Order: sequence, then structure tokens, then C-alpha cells
Amino acid sequence: MSDPTPSRPPLDLDRLATPAGWRVEVVAATPSTNAVLAERARAGEAPGLVLVTEHQTAGRGRLDRVWSTPARSALTFSLLLRPDAPPTSWPWLPLLTGYAVQAALADRLPDIALKWPNDVLVDADDGPGRKVCGILVERVETATGPLAVVGVGINVDQTLDELPVAQATSVSLETGEPVERTDLLGQVLGSLHGLQGLLDDVGSLRAAYADVCVTLGRTVDVHLPVGDVRRGEALDIDATGALVVGTDDGTLTVAAGDVVHVRPA
Repeated sequence: MSDPTPSRPPLDLDRLATPAGWRVEVVAATPSTNAVLAERARAGEAPGLVLVTEHQTAGRGRLDRVWSTPARSALTFSLLLRPDAPPTSWPWLPLLTGYAVQAALADRLPDIALKWPNDVLVDADDGPGRKVCGILVERVETATGPLAVVGVGINVDQTLDELPVAQATSVSLETGEPVERTDLLGQVLGSLHGLQGLLDDVGSLRAAYADVCVTLGRTVDVHLPVGDVRRGEALDIDATGALVVGTDDGTLTVAAGDVVHVRPA
């Protein structure tokens, strides 16, 4: 268990290992790094900018869920990219981001895994797992063509009382040790930078993602955008990145919706 009042120093850009061609800016506080970066993209910002906030006060997740974090307790950032990949590969970008974050955290958290489509969690065989990272990727139309805003929020050293939901966790809670956020940010950015070429090889990305995705083989409830809920077994990730679910009525292909891991009976 982490200290109830952990020391939370600011990020140190002088020590940060920044991937070649990327630029990192750190701000003290902002409601949403995705929203700020999207506006900057429309105003002409070039790809490669990473905007990090020490205190995100109104972060947005999937399905417009809003959340906040105590100052300097998390890594919350957005990255502006123009993927060098065909449009058919863009739906894989959230999955690639999750895979890159999972890879960056795997040496610290051996049970780290992926929940389709864009959550990173500490797996639990008898339950839904404990969420340590959420991802939100948005497409932004600009005068020079579409850009992707890749938003990442990693719980670093929140205490139990500071976590937004009971199924969440933080890196320090899982390891029982303090976490140096500057080093961790460098690891995550390096993983994102090094693995982005997988968008050109969706077959390899699909296999790598499936290998660490604990949604596959689970009973899941799929909450569809129209409001319906369908239960079935997650069978596969198809060539477009959609989840294939076997139900009593046949096969359901889920490209958008909320997926909940069902606790075994």
C-alpha cells in the first residue's frame, strides 16, 4: 500500500527522454489535454506535440465520461499525430496505444493486460480487473488534413481514497513502491514512438494485441450505442479492430460500444 500522503514532485523536462521528432510541453493545470490539443491542431499546430498536464480537472473518457486527478498524481497527456498509414488502419490507433502503454508498464506490473478497446488493467481471474490507464483517441479535421489526438491517463500514485471508481488502481498501489513520473513518462513515450510503425502491419498488431487482451475468452456484456445490452463470449478481434462476440443469436461484431467483463458465476 502506498503512503497515504505521497510526495509528488513535478515532472522534470530536463531529465525527460523525449523521442526524436516529438516536442513535450507541460502545463500546471487544464480541464482536458485532448480538448486543448484539438484546438491547437485546428489552429495549425504541427504533429509531434505532446501536451502534459500536472493536474487534469475535467478529463474526458469514452462515452463522454468526465474524471479528474489530484495534482501530480498521474500521467495525463495527449499526443498529436498524423499516422503514416491508410485510413483503414486508423481504427487500430486506440488499440495500438493501449498495447504500447501495456508494454511500457509490463516490467513493473507483471499482470498488466488490455481490455478491449482501450483500457489497460491489472488482470484478475475472478473479476473485471483493476483499471490503471484509460485512452481516448479523437480524429481532428484541419486545413492540412486529418490529425489524431491520442489521450492517455495513467494512474501513477493515487491512494485508494483518490481513485475515481472501486475497480481502479494505481501503479504505486500495485507495486507498493513510489513511482518516479518523469522516468515513467519517458518509458511510455518511447514505447508509443517505437511501436507506431505497427499501423503499417495490422496483422502483426492484431496478433500482438490479442496476446495480451484478457477480454478474449471472457463472458462480456456489450452496451451498444442504441441502448441495448447483449451478453456473449468475446471470441476474436477482427481485421478492422472490432470485437467479435458470440451470442445466443449468433455472432455480433462490435466496433463501438461499452464492454463489461462479467464476473464468473
